[in-house]
Amino acid sequence: MTEPLGAVQHDFRLVPAAVTVWLAGLAGLLGTWWLALVCGGAAVVIAVLPIVRRSPFGRRHGAVALGVAGVLSVVPLAPTLHTAEHDPLRVFAAGGGDAVLDVALTSRAYAIRTAGYAGQPAGRGLVVLHADVDRATVAGRPVASTGRIVLLAPAHGWAALVPGQRLRAVGTLLPPRPGELTVAALRVYEKPARVSPAPWWQRAARSMRHALREVSAAVLGPEEAGLLPGLVVGDTSALPLRVETDFRAAGLSHLTAVSGSNVVIVVGAVFLLLRLLRLGPGTSAVAAGVVLLGYVILVGSEPSVLRAGLMGAVGLLALALGRNRSALPALAFSVAVLVLADPGMAVSVGFALSVVATAALVLLAPVWVAAARRWGVPGGVAEALAVPLAAFVATVPIIAGISGQVSLVTVAANVLAAPVVAPATVLGVVAAVGAMVVPVLAKAAVWLAGPEVSWLVLVAREAASVPGAVIGWPGGWWGGLAAALVCAGGVAATRSRLVLTALTAALAGVAVVAVPVVIVTPGWPPSRWAFVACDVGQGDGLVLSTGEPGRAVVVDTGTEFGDIDGCLDRLDVEQVPLVVLSHLHADHIGGLSAVLDGRLVGGIAVGAGRAPGWAWRQVVVAGRRFDVPVLELTVGQRLAWPSLRLRVLGPRYVPPPESDAEGTEINDASVVLKAETPVGSVLLTGDIELSAQAGLLASGEDLRADVLKVPHHGSSVVLPGFLDAVDPTVAVISVGADNSYGHPSSTVIDELRAGGAVVVRTDLSGDIALVATDDRQLRIVPTQARSP
Repeated sequence: MTEPLGAVQHDFRLVPAAVTVWLAGLAGLLGTWWLALVCGGAAVVIAVLPIVRRSPFGRRHGAVALGVAGVLSVVPLAPTLHTAEHDPLRVFAAGGGDAVLDVALTSRAYAIRTAGYAGQPAGRGLVVLHADVDRATVAGRPVASTGRIVLLAPAHGWAALVPGQRLRAVGTLLPPRPGELTVAALRVYEKPARVSPAPWWQRAARSMRHALREVSAAVLGPEEAGLLPGLVVGDTSALPLRVETDFRAAGLSHLTAVSGSNVVIVVGAVFLLLRLLRLGPGTSAVAAGVVLLGYVILVGSEPSVLRAGLMGAVGLLALALGRNRSALPALAFSVAVLVLADPGMAVSVGFALSVVATAALVLLAPVWVAAARRWGVPGGVAEALAVPLAAFVATVPIIAGISGQVSLVTVAANVLAAPVVAPATVLGVVAAVGAMVVPVLAKAAVWLAGPEVSWLVLVAREAASVPGAVIGWPGGWWGGLAAALVCAGGVAATRSRLVLTALTAALAGVAVVAVPVVIVTPGWPPSRWAFVACDVGQGDGLVLSTGEPGRAVVVDTGTEFGDIDGCLDRLDVEQVPLVVLSHLHADHIGGLSAVLDGRLVGGIAVGAGRAPGWAWRQVVVAGRRFDVPVLELTVGQRLAWPSLRLRVLGPRYVPPPESDAEGTEINDASVVLKAETPVGSVLLTGDIELSAQAGLLASGEDLRADVLKVPHHGSSVVLPGFLDAVDPTVAVISVGADNSYGHPSSTVIDELRAGGAVVVRTDLSGDIALVATDDRQLRIVPTQARSP
């Protein structure tokens, strides 16, 4: 007779041992190494107490396991932490300096996404690798270090390296982050030297990952092609930023960080297939174990993968031996072994999320499924709801404490995503393997996975677009503790009708008060807005209403990281008759695809400049992809809509195409527009600097304007005579908070205010709207207000 899900009796005997080892590693890294000795010694003492030996945790070898865990925390865990804490390379890293390190790589390269600025393109130009030091030389002197380091290196020459390779790295030492086993970081600027051959199995795994990327790009669209390798092997190198952002907001980012669910899907599929072929459980378990080992090598040594891999191996061993109900002991055993083998796991966020989510699926989900079935909920529906809800409740305290945010759409998004994750993962693995031997099979598998991956993109996008999908939450330890208390209260409430009623009433009251404040920005978008400076970070993203519902002209699109898309959504802009790119710097063109995607766009307008070349090619490719023509504006040209008139005033000089234009020359080639709007005249200046400003003054044009978009994010390269000629009532500065460029200049702000202008900044006010009042006055409506 099948036992109900909620009636499973769990074996907790190894849990105290696992907690002891994890706590010892955590205390030793966040505090000091001898705290691991204290934890281990305390565990040994507790294990021999009679009350413990008679408890459910101590019976049948549980106390012995706790004692062994205590001893292992004393030796070898504490000495390992002592060695890392006192590694001599830490001292040199604290002071910086050049170093030559011979290292053995312990991870593959993981790309870092950069937003790009000015002439530097957005993308993944840097990679991070982990390595163990074999030999170190700092400032010409040998250093006796055997510690763990992080390499921050250029993608070129480093991205293809894999674990097991040895090499020489030359760079500048940087101090490690506190509370980690890493003893130093090395910023590398050159290619690696003395690189040893990669192990054959790592070369095979690298080839499979590359083949999966290639076949995905050949069969699927850009978003789906970037997502499938992330879903299957955790390779997000081609994942578009918009998809990455949507997945994070929807609480689906765990799908692109390979974890236990991937291991269960892949290994489970192989095991079930072999059982269907009538192979015995032992043989099936052994074969599935081989697949498990291969999959872990293919994916890499991420903490969640290692946890899932070891736990899966223990589970397969239990199957082969005919034992069941081994999930919790397997999890506890995996935690203890992995922390002892790599104490750095104790402070790994990925490892913690993986462990607590798995524990919730083992302990909470079955109970909730059984309760839901007692209330009449069908079994399949109950499991579909209970699994993501249990994972959310367990992980939200960690996520809230680290990110200072909570996604309110996580459970719903995961319920909708769950049905397609397994088939997409299995088909992706088939494609990765098949691409090496049968390319036609690989293409067919990717084609079959296409609808599932498209569904995931759609679910993430729609979930992320829900108002208030992500809310702010106090960060740090206290924020995490507060989230844990809320979750614990919610779980406890489900066991008592009285508590549940009281909690529901309290939440309803909080929602009535908080939701309008958090989710709905009062009066936004303001009616009759004419001009909006979107908060796109360190860049420009400007919107001018045409006077028609849902239609606006966009001038510049910010960086790839800037949220120009969200700003247009908040303004309900669905049609863009023209996107004007003032010049081809990354902080002005990076969000172009986000503007074009999902909107009816009439054209992309640029000036005569074509530098830098990579940016011009990016604009052309985006236009072709979305079937939007690219147009060139000329000085004197006029454009008109019902409530908007544009006149092109510049650029007066453009560098010749064959020249190697520098940043200042490209800035001075910015398109300058004068707009006539319901709030008066608006002068849009791009990033023009001294030469272009002088050219406009000499041209004889009437530069007077009610509103000035201050050139170049308020930098100091502004002629006082130019500001006097414009004589604005309102000066808008589009600038990123806490930027490293010193923008905006306090001198420029003082000059503007001395001339009578009201200065508003996106870094302090968020999106800034200018609105025409009934008496034809100009009103400024920001979305927020912060002190400088």
